[in-house]
Amino acid sequence: MSAIDPDRAERYPIRRRPFVAGLLAGDDGVLVVTGLGAPAWDATAAGDRDRTFPLWGAMGGAVAMGLGLALARPRDRVLVLTGDGELLMGLGSLSTVGYHRPANLAVVVLDNERYGETGAQPTHTARYTDLAGVAAACGWPCTGTARTPDEAAALAAGLWAQEGPRFWVVKVAAADEPLVMPPRDGAHLKERFRRALLGEP
Repeated sequence: MSAIDPDRAERYPIRRRPFVAGLLAGDDGVLVVTGLGAPAWDATAAGDRDRTFPLWGAMGGAVAMGLGLALARPRDRVLVLTGDGELLMGLGSLSTVGYHRPANLAVVVLDNERYGETGAQPTHTARYTDLAGVAAACGWPCTGTARTPDEAAALAAGLWAQEGPRFWVVKVAAADEPLVMPPRDGAHLKERFRRALLGEP
């Protein structure tokens, strides 16, 4: 592909919100970190959970935060749900995960090939950048890309069955979904998450 196809992302058949709802369904024990924007809204639409920590800022920091949690809580499963634009701001975190290889970490990237928060400009994944390929080159033992609903359903059903850490890109349609905002109070989110992990002080 020599040029960006502006219509390609609209043709992907996977819809973000139903996929995220299926991914999170029935797994209240997993610790979830979401990148800012659409992943946080989709996770909240699936149910505002105490064990979900949505990033309102810190673009590029979702995988690093998930890595810290996975290392600190080796008996808990940690899921990072983020977008392609957010991850591109912190690609170095993939090499750090590849070095430590926490078995309890999974990262799922909702890749619509767009910067959804700033006007839907194309990201680098709309041309040559293969995020799953980057993760594999950084030493992740389980990587892949889902482009069809069947592949996405298989990913959601078997996410934790693979050797970790796991890194999956899900190519989703660049379509707007209704805003479902998580709480905006950072102190509240921090304390809520802390209590969910550690109990009452």
